[in-house]
Amino acid sequence: MLDHKTPIQLLLLSAKINLRLMNNFAGSRIRLIVAGAFTCFLSLPVCAQQDEPKAPPFVVQPGAPGQPTRILPPSTRAKLPPRSPKDAEFMRGMIMHHAQAVEMTALIESRTQNKELRLLGARISHTQFEEMNFMKRWLEARGESTSVPMPETTGDHAHHDMNMPGMNMSSHTMLMPGMLTAKQMDALRKANGTKFDQLFLTGMIQHHNGALLMVKDLFDTSGAGQDAELFNFATDVDSGQRAEIRIMQKMLGENH
Repeated sequence: MLDHKTPIQLLLLSAKINLRLMNNFAGSRIRLIVAGAFTCFLSLPVCAQQDEPKAPPFVVQPGAPGQPTRILPPSTRAKLPPRSPKDAEFMRGMIMHHAQAVEMTALIESRTQNKELRLLGARISHTQFEEMNFMKRWLEARGESTSVPMPETTGDHAHHDMNMPGMNMSSHTMLMPGMLTAKQMDALRKANGTKFDQLFLTGMIQHHNGALLMVKDLFDTSGAGQDAELFNFATDVDSGQRAEIRIMQKMLGENH
């Protein structure tokens, strides 16, 4: 069709094409400028945030009930509460307490065929043996002795220490709350069958109740029981032995 156009028409067509190309080029440049400006606009908040000076860290200390909070300086460091002498006393006493429970459970295998009692005894033995190891590690990590001093006596036997693990607890007059006396332990060793079952259950309920008293005494002592590991351990002892007391009470009722 170009062959039939006059030179003037061809010149006009060429001018239109050039004008269209120029418009397209100008439009592209405008679009690029707009896109660049929009990108810069979006980046302004980020740039502003980067340019803002960082506020120094601070520590907020909640106030007592009815009191305002306090802003403490960045140099503030957490301070652990002072360790109470009662904490170590509790751990040493509980090692001794647990040792007798393990001694009691060791009698089960040769004195009763009660499967339920055997399972309970195995559970108590395992749990309390592991807890004894934990208490020894806790004391050693804090530079504390793991033995309980004997009461003062006269003569050559004054101030002997009582080493807990593996000792016969019934031979000592110094007993923690709930621990069986030498007479009770002798009766338990001599019993068999259902008589043993009854003596064991009543004796272990007494024993567990003594442990609950020891935990209560710890938490009733001002400043004691604040150590996180000790707190968790003592609360576990409390809840675990309460549950076992309920189990033994049920077993004892069924044996009558």
